Amino acid sequence: MSTQSRTVTSENPTAPPGGNGIVKVVFASLVGTAVEWYDFFLYGSAAALVFGALFFPDADPVNATLLAFGTYAVGFVARPLGGVVFGHFGDRVGRKKMLVVALMMMGIATFAIGLLPTYASIGVAAPILLLVCRLLQGFAVGGEWGGAVLMAAEHGDDSRRGYWSSWPQAGVPLGNLLATGVLFVLAAFQSDADFEAWGWRIPFLLSAVLVLIGLYVRLQLEESPVYQEAKAEIAEKKTGASHMPFFEVIKSYPKEVLIAMGIRMAENISYYIFTIVSITYVTTYLDQGKDLILKMLLIAAALQFVAVPLVGALSDKVGRRPLYFTGAVGVGVWAFVFFGLLDTNDPGPILVAVVVGLFFHTLMYAPQSAFFSELFGTSVRYTGASVGYQLASIFAGALAPIIAVELLGSADQKNTTAVAIYVALASVVTVIAVYFAKETRGSSLRHDRVVRSAHK
Repeated sequence: MSTQSRTVTSENPTAPPGGNGIVKVVFASLVGTAVEWYDFFLYGSAAALVFGALFFPDADPVNATLLAFGTYAVGFVARPLGGVVFGHFGDRVGRKKMLVVALMMMGIATFAIGLLPTYASIGVAAPILLLVCRLLQGFAVGGEWGGAVLMAAEHGDDSRRGYWSSWPQAGVPLGNLLATGVLFVLAAFQSDADFEAWGWRIPFLLSAVLVLIGLYVRLQLEESPVYQEAKAEIAEKKTGASHMPFFEVIKSYPKEVLIAMGIRMAENISYYIFTIVSITYVTTYLDQGKDLILKMLLIAAALQFVAVPLVGALSDKVGRRPLYFTGAVGVGVWAFVFFGLLDTNDPGPILVAVVVGLFFHTLMYAPQSAFFSELFGTSVRYTGASVGYQLASIFAGALAPIIAVELLGSADQKNTTAVAIYVALASVVTVIAVYFAKETRGSSLRHDRVVRSAHK
């Protein structure tokens, strides 16, 4: 590692080596992540609103929604595989190339969903094709997150990593904002019959435009200097074929993987309860129109987009762990209040329910990218962060809508307390994981147990 590269990176974070200003890198990560998550959330919203009736018409409304959420969950199952594959090549050949591939794959899968025939047209082949597209979406998202946050984290300086790397996290509420916004506009100008007949396809087809924008921005980037230094060090001691990031993560960072999985539980589960499940609850269990809950989620997503970088900056001052503790306890308590506010069918309380829930979620999600980046060494950071993040998604976000709807039971005897207990248990897991994690605020990313062992 040269003295020059270290000086430039730490003292002038807006102009790191390779010609990539940190603002440019962060913007590219934000745009690409927003596009990916627009596609991913769009599927979840459509599953809550129309996929049950269109692809599983023989089931009653609640069971049809469960089946639709089943295909939704499959996307999460594919995410760890995507994290391993993209992480492996991202640690071996570079972050940028994998980010471009992930974005293209997600765009193709989402556009294809907009063209799918429904059960009424081709029978059982329709949900099978939907499942295939969802698998591709999950695989792509599995590789997206790690690369996006690492590009921001590895280009930024140590003292402001929480702020800079929180911007890709802001792409998640931005993607949700775009997806919910498009659905809200369609709901405002279309009848329910038109939306179910053809209107739901429009948001999926529009993703092609967003993907092209994201690709253009990402193709302008270069690799981070931190990654290039680690790659050169690995090359000195190992052949390219012998560098196997997944196995090296399991060998050198097993505790960090478990910690990453644990601190994801409350964050991931609560998010899908406060967003996706809330749509199902209001429209199916309370028998209200979708425009009310979509409007509230739209406002909440906009507020969360603003809050994420602010909380990320705060984590640079007070640390990652205190914010994570507060957020985990907050969502566990708020879950017991959340559904009661939805039951009012009043816009004000519903908005409070969603905004406060997502605020507690933000306390965990904003510092998460920096936290995960700091847990793993550079030569395996893409793989380690992705595996920890995505493995937890199988047990958390993938199952959250299904478990929540099952716990709620029938519409006339709904059990919201059971769902609140479910979120509270997830919060306990996260609090324990954060307790065993070390505070990483301000630490250097130039650490690597794999490189260190290679020198022995």
